[in-house]
Amino acid sequence: MKKYLAIPVFLLVAAITTAAASAQSTKFGTVDMKRVFDSYYKTKDAESKINEARNAAKKELEDRMDMAKKLLEEVKKLDEDIQKPELSKDSKEQKSKVRSDKASELQNMDREIREFQASREKQLQEQSVRMRAGIVDDINKIVSDKVKAENFDFVFDKSGPSLNGVPIVLFSRDNYDFTDSVITSLNKNRASAAEAPAATPVTPSGKSKK
Repeated sequence: MKKYLAIPVFLLVAAITTAAASAQSTKFGTVDMKRVFDSYYKTKDAESKINEARNAAKKELEDRMDMAKKLLEEVKKLDEDIQKPELSKDSKEQKSKVRSDKASELQNMDREIREFQASREKQLQEQSVRMRAGIVDDINKIVSDKVKAENFDFVFDKSGPSLNGVPIVLFSRDNYDFTDSVITSLNKNRASAAEAPAATPVTPSGKSKK
């Protein structure tokens, strides 16, 4: 008959007890990073600044396009005049020259509009990325301080889905979550920031206005 090596009962109990104690001593935390990001006052300020810059760029683009439209109408009008049979040869040559100059100007303006549009869009994108990076750094610092202060072992972001499209954190107890604490810490300096004196405007020459 085969003999089996039996594990002493006291060793099995000790192993289970140790694993349970280890699990109980491990401290978990969760943060809804999307809610933190959306609730941070700097996020709203950044969105406002981006929208202002976007609206200003849109206005400038519309002004340029209006100028191009007027120039196109002038070219079309010259085309009509040149086709008139009663127009003298000298007048036709003169109008043809003007028409050629305006057509070249229109081509240059069209190129400038496309370059302006691409350049502004790139600038807005870069500005948005910089602002977002700064906000994320602020949030991560608060979370990191909280982790160190309360000795968390693991902290999970419960706002985002996994690659499979399901939440990363399927369930967590409410007392594990410290989202509100992070939001409060981020926004506690909002009043002092709003009351801070505005910076002295600086002229292009580098001298402050008085």
